[in-house]
This record gives sequence, C-alpha cells and structure tokens, in this order.
Amino acid sequence: MSVEKFDLQKVHEKFTESLVGEDDVYVDQYLEAFKELYKFFQLMGTVFGFVSSDVKEKVEILEKLRGKENADSFLTIRTMMEYEQESNLLNKKDYVSGSRTLLRLHRGLDFIQEFLKRLGELEGDGKTNGVCQAAYNDTLAQFHPWLIRKGATVAMYALPTRDQLLDKVCADVAIAMKLLPEMLSVTRKVYDRTQELYTKFDLHGLP
Repeated sequence: MSVEKFDLQKVHEKFTESLVGEDDVYVDQYLEAFKELYKFFQLMGTVFGFVSSDVKEKVEILEKLRGKENADSFLTIRTMMEYEQESNLLNKKDYVSGSRTLLRLHRGLDFIQEFLKRLGELEGDGKTNGVCQAAYNDTLAQFHPWLIRKGATVAMYALPTRDQLLDKVCADVAIAMKLLPEMLSVTRKVYDRTQELYTKFDLHGLP
C-alpha cells in the first residue's frame, strides 16, 4: 500500500494550533503534526529508519494517555509534566511516562526541523546527504549509540538531490518550498517552548 504524500501545510496548521498561552503546547495538536511528519519518514523508507522506528509507538503511547480518565492531566505539555512530577510517577517502574515518551519525539523534532531548514537552503540539484548528516550530527546523534549512528550515516549516502527528495515526499514541490519558512518558524516556536518546559521541570535527563 502506497503511503500518502507528506502535507507540509498540515504540519504548519497543527503546530500553530498547538500553541497555547505564552509558554505551553497542546498535546493533541502536537501529536497530529507529528503524525504528518511520520509520513515524511515513511516516504523516505529505510533512510530514516533510525528516527521512524519508534515515532509511531511514542505517538500511540501519548494518545492512550489522552484517552484515559485523567485525560485532562495530559492536555498540555505543562500539565503533563506537573501531574507526573507531583504524583511521583517519573520514577515508578511499571509506569510509562508521558514526559519521557514526549522527550523522544522532541529530540526527533529537533533533527527534522534542522534537516528541512538546511534542505530549503539547497539548490534544486543540491545533494541532500551532506545536510542530512550535519543536521543529524548536531541533534539526534548525541543521544544514539555508536551502532545506530553508524547505520544512519551509511543510510544517508543513498539520499537523492533536493528536488528528487521533495518530489518523492511532497504532492507539490513548489508549494512545499513556499510554505517551508512559515512551517519552520512555527515548528521552532513549538520546539523552543517544549525545550523550556523540560528545563523548567528539570526533565532533560529522563532515561
């Protein structure tokens, strides 16, 4: 079954809708945006296996938390962190932490936004493997063991030119390139707010 093309506009819309107040993020809309980003990973095939392998699982875990009786505790990233910290759930062995789960998505978002930013700066016939490697080294690589880093580096050699890549994953390359700066701007806001919340609650080091 063919994978539906990646809709950059939807990522932009959902991340925009996720912004609440001055410093918080709605979990539902964050996950909707991430499900669209997951299509991007799927369309890239095995090249992004080191990212996509557990993205789907993490999204499903957070959606289940949003479907429980205490769903309001997981309405935003802030309420989730407050609830899990105040309830002493973060060190509970048989508890699957939403804060820990989201941290994995958060790190993945750092990589994808860096990659797409550098992709947008390339010419149409520019090679994407170098910018992908640089984005990976600056973000996710620091959290991955050597074996995954090695596999990711090897997989990146197969990446095509910018236009070939965008043609593979986007329904309309011209529209995608036009929307990219706005999408990256709102994605950065979401990332920065989330980063600040992990700092505020001192949760960057969750295992």
